[in-house]
Amino acid sequence: MTRIRLRAVAAAVHGRLNRFARPALGSSMTADHNRLADETSPYLLQHKDNPVHWWPWTDAAFAAARLSDKPILLSVGYSACHWCHVMAHESFEDSDIAGLINQHFVSIKVDREERPDVDAIYQKALSLMGEHGGWPLTMFLKPDGNPFWGGTYFPPSPAYGRPSFPQVLAHVDRVWREQREQASRQSAKLVAAISEQHMERLRDGLSLALLDTAADRLLDYIDASSGGMNGAPKFPMPFVFDFLWRAFQRKGDSRCRDAVTLTLTRICQGGIYDHVGGGFARYATDPEWLVPHFEKMLYDNAQLIDLMTLVWQETKSPLLAARVRETITWLTREMTGENGAFTASFDADSEGEEGKFYVWAAEDIDRLLGEEAAFFKKAYDVSPGGNWEGENILNRTAQADAPFDSALEVRLAASCAILLKERAKRIPPGRDDKVLADWNGLTIAALARAGTAFDEPLWLELAKTVYRAVQDTMTWIDAKVGKRLGHSLCRGRLQKTAMLDDYANMSNAALALYTVTGESAYLEQAKAWVEIADTLYWDEKSDGYFFAAKDAHDLIVRTKTANDSAVPSGNGGMVFALARLFYHTGEPNYRSRALAAINALEVEAMKSFPHGATLLNAYEFLETALHVVIVGDREAADTQTLLHTIFARSLPNLVLDVIVDGRALPDSHPAHGKGRLDNTATAYVCRGPTCSPPQTTAAGLQSTLTP
Repeated sequence: MTRIRLRAVAAAVHGRLNRFARPALGSSMTADHNRLADETSPYLLQHKDNPVHWWPWTDAAFAAARLSDKPILLSVGYSACHWCHVMAHESFEDSDIAGLINQHFVSIKVDREERPDVDAIYQKALSLMGEHGGWPLTMFLKPDGNPFWGGTYFPPSPAYGRPSFPQVLAHVDRVWREQREQASRQSAKLVAAISEQHMERLRDGLSLALLDTAADRLLDYIDASSGGMNGAPKFPMPFVFDFLWRAFQRKGDSRCRDAVTLTLTRICQGGIYDHVGGGFARYATDPEWLVPHFEKMLYDNAQLIDLMTLVWQETKSPLLAARVRETITWLTREMTGENGAFTASFDADSEGEEGKFYVWAAEDIDRLLGEEAAFFKKAYDVSPGGNWEGENILNRTAQADAPFDSALEVRLAASCAILLKERAKRIPPGRDDKVLADWNGLTIAALARAGTAFDEPLWLELAKTVYRAVQDTMTWIDAKVGKRLGHSLCRGRLQKTAMLDDYANMSNAALALYTVTGESAYLEQAKAWVEIADTLYWDEKSDGYFFAAKDAHDLIVRTKTANDSAVPSGNGGMVFALARLFYHTGEPNYRSRALAAINALEVEAMKSFPHGATLLNAYEFLETALHVVIVGDREAADTQTLLHTIFARSLPNLVLDVIVDGRALPDSHPAHGKGRLDNTATAYVCRGPTCSPPQTTAAGLQSTLTP
């Protein structure tokens, strides 16, 4: 896609900005007020007392902009965003800056977690302008919602090579008043580019060989000493390392395996992990994973639980097992929301300081741990001078390659329990208590798979509980299409505007529960949700799924992407769901729809690689699924033995069906009609059109599962 830089408008806004001091405020002020007090989003409520006359994202806000003939200042952020807080304190709480905003703009504040569809449109607009995206997102729109200029964080005074926010406001106002026609032309081009759908295809289509080549090239970008991608900041990017793990299993390349295990080891021992309370921060600001951006997000922890479980099934690493267990404990202790599902995030800041809740002084460790302090401080890199801004971020980097034995780990765990009790006395970071369907879908699937892999029935029960919570409290009846998902629940208010990701992730959650329980209700619900996604989100002209439903009335365009961001792409997730349904049901329409989505988006997935990894992983799953069929009574001991054998293995492409009679399989299935051998539970391992000989023992099944 051609990148639009909007040179004329950008020049008008940026041109010689630093020559200007803060503009004087006009004498007249719009008689208005801040309208956020009635919202439920924690992020919006953080801004309810700003002197800025904020509107939520409503039709009324756009009507006010049209009536007053003012451009719109759109500010998008989220509750746990550190730089969103900085800009709020510096600018939105400043009465002079607020006065300038109120005089010249109609201002709309959006929680990007509550309305990711809105955020996606304007992030794409910013990228087309040649700017890096991120939060806070600061966009200037025409009263019809079409963007004409934007940026991210702006300081209150010129700094970091950027103009001040008051300078930006004054010059955007000048562009609107004096160069509106030019701005409108550029805006129209920008919206056309956002809406543009490409019909490109790979010359020879996707292939496993192409995925192998991509994995080889990806290895060149892996940090050989600390894992993760080279450089900083460092994001865990679980979908990337899932891609490499699959490459290791597909072609036996130990370099791919080592890249994944190194990355997980360094993350699990680094400061990005909360060694006292459990759970991972969103990213590290340095190449060694020491200094986190302290916010904790549900989606990161869900994906890491899933990846660590998958790798543990191969390596049986005690470190990974411990981190899975500790992270799930943290989720249940601190992240349970109003409906029994999980909340969104914890803030990076407490008491106005980033990370204050999580860091330690050496003297506090001495006071609290007594005789154990010296051992603990050595293990966790604690020193009088600190390892970050005079304080200590606990980390185990020194033990990354030589972990302690179990007895020493028990001692350290006891010390961490003491620190956790002490830390509970501190003022905690704010918790964003929104419950998001898509993020909970990721978590449900991870808990279901971890519960069976680690033989922890309580984790599986937790997955079922969270699933029921979403199903019971976050759905609503649409007379035309049936029971639809909502996206966000907060303080009893359900936001009915669901995204593609909600359907993709909850469908895969239902299918994960079906795999580990065999309960048909989960399969039927997944089929129903996929049918709704097909009805409301499918692009009838060029295939693939839109991010927003076709009845979304308050968006200027509907975007469609295969790009993974902090979360896996909805299109990638939908291909996974379609592929699983194809193997479970044998219905060919699921496979044809999955292939159509892949064909529509494969070029984008490869161009944005590794940020298209989820779609590529889903393609591999569709082409190479390992379909294990067990004929037997699921609750019987002989069947359970075979199931334990399967769940102990790292099998990312597993499809599992337990049936009492092989005739229950579709006629086209290679195991159709097969039965039990010698009246005992019998497994058939099927790859493509071929199934293995019948296996009735754990040893026989184990050998058959190995390619």
